[in-house]
Amino acid sequence: MSEEKTRYTDEELEEFKQLILEKLEQAQKSYDDYSEQLRNRDGSLIDNTADQENAQENLSQESISIMAGRMEKYIRNLRNALVRIENKTYGIDRITGKLIPAARLRIVPHATLDVSTKNSLNEKR
Repeated sequence: MSEEKTRYTDEELEEFKQLILEKLEQAQKSYDDYSEQLRNRDGSLIDNTADQENAQENLSQESISIMAGRMEKYIRNLRNALVRIENKTYGIDRITGKLIPAARLRIVPHATLDVSTKNSLNEKR
């Protein structure tokens, strides 16, 4: 009878760390782009534009603001994943304590729940 693996090896954690660092760099660039767009739009509104154009501008600015907020949360989640790597708790489902499959972590590197755990929680809502 083989023992069930309880954590990822240091080599596996290093692989995940590199993946997260790449995604963090991409996310930071996107966040910076959104922030720059918001700064540019804040100073470029013209007072005498038509109401419809103002409404479109406000909607566009709101969409960019929402995307920037989502990107900020994603960056925070990636940084938290790096902390879990350093603590050697990365990839462990926070509810069940079992390992999250590596395939899921490669797709969603900041995941803290296995898909089955997440689905189970969603069903209870």
